[in-house]
Amino acid sequence: MIEVKEKQFRNYNEGDTIAVVRENYRKMRSRQTVAYVQHMQREYLTYSRPMQVWEAIEHLNRFVDLSDPDMNLPNVMHLIQTAEGMREDNRPDWMQLVGLIHDLGKVMYLWGKDEDGTTLSEQWGLVGDIFLVGCKLPDTCVYPEFNELNPDMHDARYNTEYGMYQPHCGIDNTLKAWGHDEYLYNVLRNHKNNRIPEEGMVMIRYHSFYPWHTGGSYTYLMNERDKLYKEWVLDFNRYDLYTKRAESYNLDEVKAYYLPLIEKYLGNEPVFF
Repeated sequence: MIEVKEKQFRNYNEGDTIAVVRENYRKMRSRQTVAYVQHMQREYLTYSRPMQVWEAIEHLNRFVDLSDPDMNLPNVMHLIQTAEGMREDNRPDWMQLVGLIHDLGKVMYLWGKDEDGTTLSEQWGLVGDIFLVGCKLPDTCVYPEFNELNPDMHDARYNTEYGMYQPHCGIDNTLKAWGHDEYLYNVLRNHKNNRIPEEGMVMIRYHSFYPWHTGGSYTYLMNERDKLYKEWVLDFNRYDLYTKRAESYNLDEVKAYYLPLIEKYLGNEPVFF
């Protein structure tokens, strides 16, 4: 079993990369609005770019997450570390696959735009802890001092506790900040051969939603189903966060194990990103 040592991770105040991390969050918080998210849904949820899953995994060998204070290896190494941690603990094979692919939405950088925050150099529309747009930003966000920079926090439609939502409407029925989580969730939901169980899809969609699943915010929007969602995501989070280490893998050495899992739950046909 993995050994959880929370104090070693998510330190946003110390380290060589903190200035870069902080700037990414400043841009994310100040630019991710209701209008921006709606624009990104229109522009990126086109399902027009066919790609084999393993090809997408290999593309993340070029991607280093600018929001991550814990790791500066290519993102593909984080994917394998997460999946291998689950494999070592004999977790279900579908969960191992989810560990392997949970960050694949970051392939947006291949067709991204700087103005959208979806490139290798501008990642504020790709990575980082997500939050809800359309209601008041909570203090549980990383660097909460940036909350006031968000234009929606000066718009009476969106700057109250409920904003544009109703009490206990359910987290699924809210508008999330745009990033790789929501993008991949929608891509896989559109994939006709997707057989990943509901738990896995929830893990993919909400693994970066730290203000909710770890910070305890947005309880007033949760319904009964969301309580189960949180249990699933926190289970996944143990591996997503606590398997990070300065260790690289040879992709060819793990490919033979994971390709059958990809075929079992996603089929052989390309996924349309």
